[in-house]
Amino acid sequence: MDQTILELLERNREHARTFETRFDDVQDGQRPDAVTVCCSDSRVLQDHMWGNEQPGQLFTCGNIGNRVVQRTADGEVVSGDVLYPIEHTGTETAIVVGHTGCGAVTATYDHLTDGLSEPPGIEHAIGLLAPHLRDGVETLPDGLDREDAINRLVEYNVDRQVQFLRESSDVPDSVTVVGTVYDFQDVYGGRRGEIHVVNIDGTRSTADLRADYPGIEDRIDRLWEY
Repeated sequence: MDQTILELLERNREHARTFETRFDDVQDGQRPDAVTVCCSDSRVLQDHMWGNEQPGQLFTCGNIGNRVVQRTADGEVVSGDVLYPIEHTGTETAIVVGHTGCGAVTATYDHLTDGLSEPPGIEHAIGLLAPHLRDGVETLPDGLDREDAINRLVEYNVDRQVQFLRESSDVPDSVTVVGTVYDFQDVYGGRRGEIHVVNIDGTRSTADLRADYPGIEDRIDRLWEY
């Protein structure tokens, strides 16, 4: 047996010991407080970043590029992964979580600027991101190095995903949509692992957000006010 599997199963044994009684109230159904859409990068600890150890609190979705967009025969729609808890469990908070140094954003940037060849599955994911990032690539300030360009596009991608949720007729107006960036690379100047709020319900001006949400003003930050 692969050693990694053995180690993971042993950790799960301890998880089961710790969590056994925490499923009592949710084993027959769920009403999560929020749905989070995170990048599936292995460095993005999707529940742990919120300190969440309570089953049933967060409905967590993961994909490369923290996309909310799904392509169907009828065009682009909100991904069913994201829409399910909103439609069926009464969840009224949606959080898009980008992260610094995102590989999917990097690949999309390379695709839009130089052309890029990837296996079909990855190419499909880049194809979902590219139409939403194209204007951002063209709007980037001159003189940025590659790392700075990518991290500004991370914010831009979060903004576009928030916008797509807010403009979808499938997402009720009562749903609060928050855009964030998870920073584990010292980009924002805080602690590594901090979440920075960059967009709430389409508002992305840091001055406006801090005025509107004084209780979290120290968590509101952006690299790019475009």
